Amino acid sequence: MKTNILLILGHPSENSFCNALLDAYRKGVESTGANCKTIYISKLDFNVNLSDGYKTGETLELEQDLNHSQELIKWADHVVLSYPNWWGFMPAITKGFIDRILLPDFAFKHHSGKIFPEKLLKGKSLRLLVTMDTPKWWFYLIYRASQYQILKNIVFGYVGFDPIKFSTFGFMRKSTESQRIKWLKKVEQLGKQHK
Repeated sequence: MKTNILLILGHPSENSFCNALLDAYRKGVESTGANCKTIYISKLDFNVNLSDGYKTGETLELEQDLNHSQELIKWADHVVLSYPNWWGFMPAITKGFIDRILLPDFAFKHHSGKIFPEKLLKGKSLRLLVTMDTPKWWFYLIYRASQYQILKNIVFGYVGFDPIKFSTFGFMRKSTESQRIKWLKKVEQLGKQHK
């Protein structure tokens, strides 16, 4: 049975290195004959605000694009999200997308008497491709990759993704053309391995 791979561009611009990384991953995936689909978050029509959160027990009705995105996530065996690290986290539109689709009864479900929820996206793996204008050593040593800990343990791990892997690309502003080509080749290899 063919593997289903979902690529998600979390950069607001398709003219970005984040998109080039997704294209390289796609190239690797397609060379194996696996199924591959893509979501460009910036092309979706949706309200990025969760509104009142879960206080009222009701959430905003999902727009058609978000319904379709949920269906694609259900379809996928492996998800790849590519985004830039801006001010210590992902762009607002990408965070809004996550807020709006990782909802109760789709991504997780609380049960009476249980502390932790049922993870409804269990069985899916995740790779995050993150670009940044911070030197990698600084990100890991000084910031302790805190963003990754949040995403792994509080966001995507909470709803069942496992394993969750990160690929960091930086310091973008100082990167050379040859360095970027190496990064793209590395990501293409990840695509071939569906990792």
